[in-house]
Amino acid sequence: MPVQSRSRFERFFRAAASLDVDKNDLKRYQDFLDNKIYDLFLIAKASAKANGRDVIQPADLPITKGLQESIHEFRRLDEEIELTPTLDILAARPPLDVTISDETEERLPGVAGGLSIALARTFKIIDPGLKNPQTEHWSRVFQIFGQLL
Repeated sequence: MPVQSRSRFERFFRAAASLDVDKNDLKRYQDFLDNKIYDLFLIAKASAKANGRDVIQPADLPITKGLQESIHEFRRLDEEIELTPTLDILAARPPLDVTISDETEERLPGVAGGLSIALARTFKIIDPGLKNPQTEHWSRVFQIFGQLL
């Protein structure tokens, strides 16, 4: 990850949940985004197919109330940090034998941002005094999101 992007992510985690992250955390973060976006699109594909479509529309994405609130919070925070262009690159589009509509593509950085807000704040739920997430914290957060998404 370029230094400028890395410093934006560091600022993001500090602003979202008072966390200090390092480059190992950023690799874990990328893995988290890849996995969760894949999971969201897996369910979106099933929804599109169930509705007789081969194109994933925004309504096919399983966006919960909590994730929607995190997306809104990300947008407020992103005005200051300007992370959306980097998330647009990082938010992988999983190959699932379906087409993703342009509108869905446009929403993907915001969804990734909402997942990022939820991720950062989940660390604080696990350990309110946490400043620098360690491997065990990442493992717990991955388990929690694995149960929910």
